[in-house]
Amino acid sequence: MAVKTDIEIAREARKKPILEVGAKLGIPAEHLLPYGHDKAKVSQEFIRSLADRPDGKLILVTAINPTPAGEGKTTTTVGLGDGLNRIGKRAIVCIREASLGPNFGMKGGAAGGGYAQVVPMEEMNLHFTGDFHAITAAHNLLAAMIDNHIYWGNELGIDERRITWRRVMDMNDRALRDIVVGLGGVANGFARQTGFDITVASEVMAILCLASDLRDLQKRLGDIVVAYRRDKSPVYCRDLKADGAMTVLLKDAMQPNLVQTLENNPAFVHGGPFANIAHGCNSVIATKTALKLGEYVVTEAGFGADLGAEKFFDIKCRKAGLKPAAAVIVATVRAMKMNGGVAKADLGTENVEAVRKGCPNLGRHIANVKGFGVPVVVAINHFHSDTEAEIAAVKAYVAEQGAEAILCRHWAQGSAGIEELARKVVSLAESGAAEFAPLYPDDMPLFQKIETIAKRIYHADEVIADKAIRDQLRAWEAAGYGHFPICMAKTQYSFSTDPNLRGAPTGHSVPVREVRLSAGAGFIVVICGEIMTMPGLPKVPSAEVIRLNEAGQVEGLF
Repeated sequence: MAVKTDIEIAREARKKPILEVGAKLGIPAEHLLPYGHDKAKVSQEFIRSLADRPDGKLILVTAINPTPAGEGKTTTTVGLGDGLNRIGKRAIVCIREASLGPNFGMKGGAAGGGYAQVVPMEEMNLHFTGDFHAITAAHNLLAAMIDNHIYWGNELGIDERRITWRRVMDMNDRALRDIVVGLGGVANGFARQTGFDITVASEVMAILCLASDLRDLQKRLGDIVVAYRRDKSPVYCRDLKADGAMTVLLKDAMQPNLVQTLENNPAFVHGGPFANIAHGCNSVIATKTALKLGEYVVTEAGFGADLGAEKFFDIKCRKAGLKPAAAVIVATVRAMKMNGGVAKADLGTENVEAVRKGCPNLGRHIANVKGFGVPVVVAINHFHSDTEAEIAAVKAYVAEQGAEAILCRHWAQGSAGIEELARKVVSLAESGAAEFAPLYPDDMPLFQKIETIAKRIYHADEVIADKAIRDQLRAWEAAGYGHFPICMAKTQYSFSTDPNLRGAPTGHSVPVREVRLSAGAGFIVVICGEIMTMPGLPKVPSAEVIRLNEAGQVEGLF
């Protein structure tokens, strides 16, 4: 019998009306703003009413470094949420929204897979409730107001050579990385060099995901540093009087989106910063709202634990006062074989030795997450080609690291295939073993924070940064930003900055190419190696196969 695709499974979903899903959480109908019958936003008024309720337990799902073999982190996040509900726990899933760039590039959809999906799958992977469009519009409004201010006399004395605010769009487009604007004569303003980033790298996206409410949102937007004067004093968004209009554009986007899993369990899908170039977590407001409404909240952080989990702990948890009770690290036998040197075409052949050889990548992630004081369990996301001997090799290795690996079949079986993991997560969370602490203190110097991440998480020997970068970090410390955490931007495919260096490399260097101040979001972005904040499309983008079929259904999303 042919195996159904993710999109075929999603189309067969028996969705409940979103008001019914909200009622399951105790959200009155008047506090849900429906977007059709199967998705809705939760009102700020209702969220404020939850302030005095106790919090549930927060579970992080992270993973090994991604490989072309696939890991299934979102699928496991959704499956675990369903599994916890299956064993009688009131659990809520919290994940990020999908960016159009990867959907039309090479990644495909971001709603889970198989029988562990969030629906409506097509809408989630396309325009959804318009949050990304609002973020893009707010960001570019500020960019337009900067150029407009200069055109009408530049009262603030902005140095056109020191404008740091670029434009954004939610699409991969390498041709827009470095551009010149303002050509065509006096009527079009002043010519200057600038560029585009992808929307998920926008500081506005980060601010929306870290803000606690609309008032906090506007304050953070006002704190954005957009440029400098000739004396190098900063020019803020609030100096241009753009923060109010930006907040208006983001008013609805700030409200979390409620949807459901295939098993009709509630899921908040809100915000979408990438973890390789941003902080990689869903919104604080969605997570905190879920913690007030559920016994368990299952959330994920993007890419491998060296990026997503580190930023979840050191940025999101630090900023929001969150204390995770347990963490799940997702791995696959196939990925272990790839880390052990097996080519993608040969992954279907049993190779226990390659599995063992590839396991140190998983082992380092286990040790890193434990280093934050959070108890860990490994989820082996099952593929039909996995053999008993290969699975046993992963389990044995994980046991040697002082943890347990559990085989999960949620892709094929939904919640029934992940019950064992759900019970283990409950056991870890209820044990009270978590003693969460960030990797470094607030008052550590900025460059030392970068070195701490590079040496303790990436196992690098050194960080390479020229004098201009070190001087810039010291200048930000002198300006009062020294307490900010670090948001590393580097390849997701390796612990190093070389995407081809798999496994658990040591003895490498981390070259820092650029540093950016995100004063509104409250962190320093450190751009390492060849990572780009505006991705390009691959040679054969997914967009080539995405289309409507004769029935008017979307084909090609996966």
